[in-house]
Parts: sequence; structure tokens; C-alpha cells
Amino acid sequence: MDLIELGKRAKAASFGLAILPTVKKNEALKAVAEALVANTAGILAANEKDVAAAKENGMKESLIDRLALNEARVKGMADGILQVAELKDPVGEVLSMTNRPNGLMIGKKRVPLGVIGMIYESRPNVTADAFCLCFKTGNAVILRGGSDAINSNLAITKVIREALAAKGVCEDVVQIMESTDRESVTALMRLNEYVDVLIPRGGAGLIKSVVQNSTVPVIETGTGNCHIYVDATADFAMALDIIDNAKTQRLGVCNAAESLVVHESIAKEFLPALYERLTAKQIVIRADERSRAICPQMEAATEEDFYTEYLDRLISLKIVDSIDEAIAHINEHNTGHSESIVTKDYENSLRFLNEIDAAAVYVNASTRFTDGGEFGFGAEIGISTQKLHARGPLGLEELTTTKYIIFGNGQIR
Repeated sequence: MDLIELGKRAKAASFGLAILPTVKKNEALKAVAEALVANTAGILAANEKDVAAAKENGMKESLIDRLALNEARVKGMADGILQVAELKDPVGEVLSMTNRPNGLMIGKKRVPLGVIGMIYESRPNVTADAFCLCFKTGNAVILRGGSDAINSNLAITKVIREALAAKGVCEDVVQIMESTDRESVTALMRLNEYVDVLIPRGGAGLIKSVVQNSTVPVIETGTGNCHIYVDATADFAMALDIIDNAKTQRLGVCNAAESLVVHESIAKEFLPALYERLTAKQIVIRADERSRAICPQMEAATEEDFYTEYLDRLISLKIVDSIDEAIAHINEHNTGHSESIVTKDYENSLRFLNEIDAAAVYVNASTRFTDGGEFGFGAEIGISTQKLHARGPLGLEELTTTKYIIFGNGQIR
């Protein structure tokens, strides 16, 4: 099936989905969740092909972790869909209603965006997350995953479409592009007649390409050069636990910590403990000269390191003289994703919250919580680092727009 035909089918399916009652949407979502669990063996068999190919092609450990599925991760996809089914349906919510002097009643209500194009890499769970969030909000979705996960994505989409059809729902509300060549992405970025919004989710190169070349409007999801600033009053044990979790729990995710900033007054005492903790997890620290004067065994950092999202067993480190310098350094080098301060100083915590320019800003917590599920959204279609329309985890409300509804009794102008 060519892309024009996919677009036509998605647009046609979107009109019916936009008016599908909430109870019907929730019933279908629950059926899809059950079908994913029931078809775990087939999904894992498809995923094994992708993982084997990735290893043969020399894909690094953290990216293989993003690609790989197991029974727990398939169940996690299903659980996420069930959580979305339990959430409030934003579609149809009337946000305001005012009575004008001429007797017109003018209101604003939430409606679906229409057809969403999803371009993503590596993670097969995005297939399920994107479907369920788009479906709950009445949006048809065209999926274009990466070549590294094509077998997994096809298997998951097949299960979803069959489950929808069994519930009497048009399966064309979710479609997947089987072609993984660059030309197919370019064509999707030009499909204005049928696609209302594009959402890219992946590496910096993919996102930049879509933002710069798409004629379809784009909701930009961002890479994560996430920082943790250890302030002068930080609890050392807490700081080490937070850094360890934020960096090592999963290497290949956008909310993992990639950069550390440490106040100079605690550096001599804190850095040896930090080095011991992270090297025990095979993390290599690339540090500035002041840090290496304390721990010479750390690697030397370049300026580029402070801008880098590693997605690997690497992290950068810089010593600063004040919270002002910490905030300035983070705002210069971050990607607008997630930043955290570890401190006992209430005033410094407020300054960090107020002055750091990012979608999510934390006090005494790991950056790993920037996630739709952790924020109570059930799942997320991506983490937006832009400032127009939506910012942070993209949940249900962010996948809707509004329209005005006007009631009259014969008014003319």
C-alpha cells in the first residue's frame, strides 16, 4: 500500500474515531491490552530477529537495551494501555462558555488533532504508546518506525489492528509504514493533505531533519542532555543515589543524566565518593581540569562533552563556584529536557526551579521521572522540549486542539 493510500485511509478513519464514545474507546483499548499479552510469544519472536540483526551490525549496548523486549516489557506496554483506558477522556470537554451581549453563546471545547504521523527509532514500545494515546484522543495515527525495529513494530501493529477489528472498530485508525528508507520519511513529511501533525521521537539527527524539512506541522520532542547539580549543602548519600539512578538505571533513555555539576566547596570530599560509585557501574567520567586535579584518574573533558547526550557509559563533570554559575552552565549546555538540583538550601532550590530553562525541573529527585507513566498520564508519545502548544511528556490533553462552538437564535451581523 502506498503512502497516499495510507493517508486517505487514516483521514477517513479519523472522522469516525473522533465521535466514537468514550466507553467504546476504552473497551477497545482493554481488548488490545489483552491481545498484546496473549500474543507475547509472537511479538518476542519478531523482536529476537531485530535484536540479532542489531548485534550483528554492532549496535551499542544502550541502544540494544532500548530495542529489546521481554515478557515484562510486553506486559508493561499492555499495562500502559490499561492505564490510558482508565484516564479521563479529554475529547468533548467544554472549556468555557460565555454569553455575548447579542445573545450568542460562545464556547470552546477539546477535539482531536485529526491524523498524527509518528516517526520514531528503536523502541518498539512506542508503537503501543503512540497508538493508545492517539486512539483515546480520537486521532488516527500513521506509524513510521526505524529499520532496526521493523519486525517488532509490524508484529505489535498487527495484534493491535486485529484486536480493534474484533471490537468492530476500523483498524485503519492505526497503520504502519513498512518501508524504512529515507524517501518514505520525506514523503510523510510532505503529506499535508492527510496528516495534521508530525511527532518525531529519536536521536538529534532525526528530530533536526524532521523539524527542518517537514511541511506538516511538527511537535518537536527533544534529546536529553540532562544535568544534576550537587549544591554546597547537598546530602552526599542522597546525591550519590540520585546520580546513580539517573545515570545507570537505563543508559539509552532521554531522561538519563548525562552531565554533572558540583559546587567547589564540597568537591574535594564529594568527587572521590562519586568516582568510586560510578566506576563501580562501569561509568566513565569526563571531567574539567578542576575536577581532575582532585581525581586525576578521571578522563579529560572537551567543551563538546558538556553538550553531549551520550546514551552510553559516559558522563561529563564540571566544578562551579556558585549556584549562579551552575544555572548559567546548565542553561547554556542543556537541551531543555530535565534538570535536577540536590540541595538542603530552600532559597537555592527555588532559584533553580525558577531560573532553569527546561521542560522538567527537579529538586532532590532523579531526572528519570520525566515520563508519562510516572507523571500519571499512563504513557506518553514523547517528551516535548519546545515551547509552543505542549512541553514535557505529551499525554492526552497535548494530543487535542480546541474549536469554538456557537449557539444562536437567528443573530445576523
